[in-house]
Amino acid sequence: MTALEIATCGPLTTIQDCGRIGLSRMGLPAAGAMDQRALRIANALVGNPAGEAVIELAFAGLVGRAIGGDIEMAVAGALADITCETRKEVTHQSFVLRDGETLRIGPLITGAFAVVAIAGGIAVPPMLGSRSLDLRAGIGGLDGRALRPGDRLPLNGSRVPFLSRWSAAVPLDRDAPIRIVLGPQDDAFTERGLQTLIDRPYVVSNAVSRMAYRLDGPPIERRPGVEILSDGTLPGSIQVPPDGQPIVLMADRQTIGGYPKIGTVISADLGRLAQRRPGEEVRFAMVSAHEAREIAAQVKLSEVEIQFGKYPAKSARAEQPMFDAARIGNVADAVVDASDSATWEIPQRPLWMLTSGTR
Repeated sequence: MTALEIATCGPLTTIQDCGRIGLSRMGLPAAGAMDQRALRIANALVGNPAGEAVIELAFAGLVGRAIGGDIEMAVAGALADITCETRKEVTHQSFVLRDGETLRIGPLITGAFAVVAIAGGIAVPPMLGSRSLDLRAGIGGLDGRALRPGDRLPLNGSRVPFLSRWSAAVPLDRDAPIRIVLGPQDDAFTERGLQTLIDRPYVVSNAVSRMAYRLDGPPIERRPGVEILSDGTLPGSIQVPPDGQPIVLMADRQTIGGYPKIGTVISADLGRLAQRRPGEEVRFAMVSAHEAREIAAQVKLSEVEIQFGKYPAKSARAEQPMFDAARIGNVADAVVDASDSATWEIPQRPLWMLTSGTR
C-alpha cells in the first residue's frame, strides 16, 4: 500500500475532514478542518469528494516521504514554501510526489492552518462517520491521536492519471470584519456592551486552540445579576465570561456551556477567523439572520473555479483559457434556533463537479 512516511511535523498536525456531524447530543463536537474552505478547495484540486480526510497543519510545516508509489497532492489554506526533492511547488496547485521522494512544507507564512489533500484519500477507518481526530475523545485520526514523526500514513492511492489543477488562493481577508448574528443571549448584555463588541477592535490572544479563540480587548459589559443554565453551543458561538473578554468557540468546542453567548460567527466567516494568528486584529460586523443566509448563498467559495492543464506563469494567468471547472458547494450559514437541537449542526452540501476531466 502507498504511504506517506512522516519525518517531522508540528505537534498539532492532525487528520481532519468535514467533521462528525449530528452528534452534539452525545457530547461529541463536530471537529473537522478549521478552515472548511481550504478543505474543499484542496480536495477539489486532487479530484476528491469535498469532505475527504486531509492532513491539517497548524502553524508548523511537515516533512514526509512517499513510500510504495507516487502521491498526487495539493496544499490549500495558509501559504507556505513547498519542495518535492529539488522541485519547487506552490499552494493551491496539484502536484505529484514520486515514490521515494521527500516533501518539505515550510512553516506557514500567512494564516494559521493549511490542509494537505491526497488523491484517493487517507486510508484510516472512520469513527462515527468521520476520520477527523477528536483528541479529547481519542477517536478518529491515526489511532486516535495527532500525527508524529515516524508515522506511516496509509493512502488509498490515486485512481486516475495525474491532471494538473490550480485555483486562486483561499482568501484570508485579514482586514475584513468577521460577520456575526446576535444571540441567543444578547439580552444578557447592556447596549454599551453590544456596541463595544461591534465598534471596538479585538486582538487574537495567545490562548488559541482548535477548541476556542480567546480575544483580548475592551470588556463587554453584562447586565447585573444575569445568569444562565448551560445550554448548547455551535462552532462560532461567542461566549463572554465574567471578565468580559470574548471567547469564540471553534471546531473542537465543548457542546454545552454556561457563559452567555452574545452572538455567533456566520460559517462563511468562521474559516477566516480561524486563519487569524495571535496578535492579529479582529473586528466584528453585525448582520441579520436573513443577511447571513444571503451571504451563505452568495459566498465566493461557491464560485471557485478549479482550472486544468499546465500551470501558467503568474503574469499570464489572466489570459489563460479555462479548460474545465469544478464548483464547490455553498457553506451553510450558522444561524440556529438555540431551543431546536435539529438546527445545531447543518450538514455540508456534497461537492458538485462538472464531469469532464474530473472524478
